[in-house]
Amino acid sequence: MFWAPLFLFVYFCYNRRMNTVNIKCVASKGSTIPEYKTKGAAGADLCALLNEPLTIPAGKFAMVPTGLFFEIPEGYEVQVRPRSGLAAKNGVTVLNTPGTIDSDYRGEIKVILINLGDADFTINSGDRIAQMIIAPVTQAKFTITESLSETERGTGGFGSTGVSAGK
Repeated sequence: MFWAPLFLFVYFCYNRRMNTVNIKCVASKGSTIPEYKTKGAAGADLCALLNEPLTIPAGKFAMVPTGLFFEIPEGYEVQVRPRSGLAAKNGVTVLNTPGTIDSDYRGEIKVILINLGDADFTINSGDRIAQMIIAPVTQAKFTITESLSETERGTGGFGSTGVSAGK
């Protein structure tokens, strides 16, 4: 009987599937539908939709269109995040990381890219420029109060815990 619980645990872990959320998408002519490149990918790639190449000078930023319009289910958001390869190889990243696309937004999905590299960076139509993550949303209920509970940290912030692991 020892093996029965172990078998169920292994079966559950092996057969576990990622959750899926249906997002309605209107795609302009020539746009690329977001795609997960691997089975375990958390982010689906967003691609540029351009009439001509777009060059982002070093130190500057640009709003890059995708030609996509989403209907995100209520209770979810899309987070727009950088692609690690663009950042590591070219210094190009998403300026407002993570960018949030709310469920009630119906405009075109655009990505604000900034070129932190030393050289100009050119984007062509179809280039993978960012990735999108689907995330559940929790809204807070704010309660006005006269005081907050005490903690060991207190009001210390912005480096107050130091940078060294200091074991």
